[in-house]
Amino acid sequence: MRLWALSDLHLTNPVNRDALGTLPTRPDDWLVLAGDLVDGLDQLDWCFHALAKRFRQLVWVPGNHELWSRPGRPGEPRGVELYEKLIEIARCHGVITPEDPYPVFPHPTGNVLIAPLFLLYDYSFRPSSVRAHEVIAWARQDDTVCSDEYLLHPDPFPDRAAWCAALCSEAAARLEAYPADLPKVLVNHFPLEEEHAVLPRAPRFAPWCGTRRTRGWHKRFNARAVIFGHLHMRGISWIDGVPFQEVSLGYPSQWNRGRGIEAYLHEVILAPARD
Repeated sequence: MRLWALSDLHLTNPVNRDALGTLPTRPDDWLVLAGDLVDGLDQLDWCFHALAKRFRQLVWVPGNHELWSRPGRPGEPRGVELYEKLIEIARCHGVITPEDPYPVFPHPTGNVLIAPLFLLYDYSFRPSSVRAHEVIAWARQDDTVCSDEYLLHPDPFPDRAAWCAALCSEAAARLEAYPADLPKVLVNHFPLEEEHAVLPRAPRFAPWCGTRRTRGWHKRFNARAVIFGHLHMRGISWIDGVPFQEVSLGYPSQWNRGRGIEAYLHEVILAPARD
C-alpha cells in the first residue's frame, strides 16, 4: 500500500480532463488530492467517479477553484453553502473530506494520521509595510488580482479573512484533540508557511496563498509531512526536518503531456519516525 498526492488537476480544461483517462489503476493505494480539481461544482462528481475506481481511498481538500461561483447563475450556491455541496458530492464517492474523521494510513514506517484541512487565506502573506486594507491596491500596482475577488464568496462570513480565522480555529482544535505523539500528514491546498508563497512570476500574488495563522503547525502537530498545491511550482523543501511537498499538475502549458499524468503522481515522503 502506497500513499500518493496530486493537486491542481484543473479538469475544467479539456486537455487535462482527457488526460485523466490515461491514469492507471492502483487498487491498493491511497491518493491525496490537494484541491483545484475543477471550477465550482462543475465536473466534480465526474472527477471523483473517475478517480475513486482507480484507488483504494481518496482524501480531498478543496482549493479556491472549487469554491468559485460563476456570475450570472441565479440561485447558485456560494460560500459555506457551496462548500457543503462539495462535501456532499465527495461523500457520495466515499472520498474523505476535511469534515470527516481523520483517517490513519498504515505506512510501512509506522501509522500516520492524515489530516485534510480547509483553511483558506487572510491576506497576511504580505510585506510588513502593507496594511491589510491596502493589500488589494498594492497587488493591483503590479497588475495582480486573484480571480477569487470576483468568484469566491465568503457568505455568511463578512469576508474571506473572517472565514479563514474560523476555519483555522476549528482545525487547530481538532488536531489538538489527537495524541501529541501521533505522527501526522497535514494536507491543505494553500502552503502553511509563508516562505513557500514566493512566486517569481507573480510576486504580489502571495496574499492569496495562505495565512500566518498556520506558521509552525508542522511542529505544533507533529507532522511527518505537509502536502499542498496552489502555487503550480512542484517541489520539496525541508523545514525542521519535515518535508513540505507541493504536488501541482497545473494547466496544460505547465506539464509535459507526452509523459502523461501518471508521471506527476507524487509518492508522499515522510520524515523519519521519531524515537
